[in-house]
Amino acid sequence: MALNILIIGGVALGPKAATRAKRLLPDSNITMIDQGTYVSYGGCGIPYFVGGDVQQMNGLRTTNAGVVRDEAFFDSQKDVKVICHMRALSIDRKAKAVEAEDTQTGEKRTFSYDKLVIATGSSPRIPPIPGADLKNVTSVTCLEAAQAIQQQCAARKINHAVIIGAGFIGLEMAVALADMWGIKVTVIEMIDHVLPAQLSLNFAQMAKHDLEELGVTVYTAESVKELKGKDGAVCQVVTDKRVIDADQVIFSIGVTPNSKIASDAGLLCHPRGGIMVNSHMQTSDPDIYAGGDVVVVRNLISGDFSYLPLGSMANRQGRVIGSNLGGVQATFDGVVGSWCVKLNKLHFSGAGLTLHQARQAGFDAVEASMESYDMAHFYPGHTPLLLNVVADRQTKRILGIQGVCANGHAVKARTDAVAAMLQIGKPTLNDLSNLEICYAPPFASAMDAINIAGNVAQNVVEGRHNAITPDEFLDLWRNRDKNNILFVDIRPPKAGKPIEERHPGQYLSLPLEEFKQRRGEFPKDRPVVLICNSGTRAYETQIKLRAMGIEAPNSEGGHTAMKLRGDEKEF
Repeated sequence: MALNILIIGGVALGPKAATRAKRLLPDSNITMIDQGTYVSYGGCGIPYFVGGDVQQMNGLRTTNAGVVRDEAFFDSQKDVKVICHMRALSIDRKAKAVEAEDTQTGEKRTFSYDKLVIATGSSPRIPPIPGADLKNVTSVTCLEAAQAIQQQCAARKINHAVIIGAGFIGLEMAVALADMWGIKVTVIEMIDHVLPAQLSLNFAQMAKHDLEELGVTVYTAESVKELKGKDGAVCQVVTDKRVIDADQVIFSIGVTPNSKIASDAGLLCHPRGGIMVNSHMQTSDPDIYAGGDVVVVRNLISGDFSYLPLGSMANRQGRVIGSNLGGVQATFDGVVGSWCVKLNKLHFSGAGLTLHQARQAGFDAVEASMESYDMAHFYPGHTPLLLNVVADRQTKRILGIQGVCANGHAVKARTDAVAAMLQIGKPTLNDLSNLEICYAPPFASAMDAINIAGNVAQNVVEGRHNAITPDEFLDLWRNRDKNNILFVDIRPPKAGKPIEERHPGQYLSLPLEEFKQRRGEFPKDRPVVLICNSGTRAYETQIKLRAMGIEAPNSEGGHTAMKLRGDEKEF
């Protein structure tokens, strides 16, 4: 007898599970219901539609051949029945039936199933603050909302947009509005740096400066208290520090899993929300599967449960579910949290745990940052590539990595390599130092940036490299009048000499090439801090000074990091 499969939700996971199952079970009856107007679209592409990179909304809904994935497409090409505007209300596990409601007519319908897939996704988190229900206050997690924002932009009805939340979508929307439409944009984040769940403080400062170079104003460590309106529409955002005029407010403070229908049906859910599933993506009821934004997953590094609402994960899980429905055993064992994001001029990526997350998970974690290039230093067009490695001090196990570069493909490639290592085992810094990478000058250095990152991290963990962060360096620099530190620039004279002339007695230009002749200029009765362009020359000097009995810390990333952070003005 043909298997009757019902899927609730049709954006990412639902269509993937449906089509995979249908290929394996051609005689099955598969029905997919969704409460929205559109199904099977790339939600992560919404900021790029608003920003004009994707010129038509249907571009997020088409196949590689340009065919729109609508109800007719699934019926004619996939033999899957799709019903839009149909909201699932409840699941009767005993009767194996789902009650649903037509959102346009209110008509109730009952759908029976042999196997059920819950792909209900997530909902934007809207804080309970006064004014959140005013006009022109929205989120952009669905195509309908994205289309409305895009039409407002095209009609020149938005002059000043305030984005609340500095996560992926928030920052991507800030770039889209400012770059394509020339709209004044302000981003407000309650944590002390942007992308707080993804980036170190150092890299986050680079992201903030990158946005500011586009004209975006970024306020961190600031909370929104109220939205004020005029004639029913938002006109001001009130924070704990200021009042900001705004005619459009976009909430981007995360999402919550739509798991209530599952918990009401008695399925096991995480205390903080999200359906619990096994490696086959089965819920506590073996006839019901779930995946995508509605589930929690195992973090392969920390061992804890994670909530990771990403379209890429939903698609992979959808195939696993479809395979299992079709009788082909497949598993989804967990995640390492890989991500990437394009901002203004810079691209960021990462995988695994941040330093804060690693320490919360109980690791004796340290981080090490370095700066190299995306290709051979002698090849035209090379650009700085910065990597930050998080590792366990005792075992030297790699726990995470973050990267930043103007070349997005270059930084993503390095991150993907580490993500693969994290997913299949417990790699160490030695593994990273010796990771085999394709080499040719247009693509990489003979000693690739990822290998250098492993070497630097080993030196930090083993105590050979005394590194301080740019923030720590700047704190010392800003208090130089009272701490009597001598800051020594190891770059060639043309780079360091102008700063020395502006700060005589406090900043010394002493190139590495002149160390042997001028080593007597390093005081033994005064603290010394080193800086160069990337950290490499300063590290060489640090070793030489240690042999002289002088311990001098080295600023990670050197002046390259300072420039990317917008801190060169300090000197």
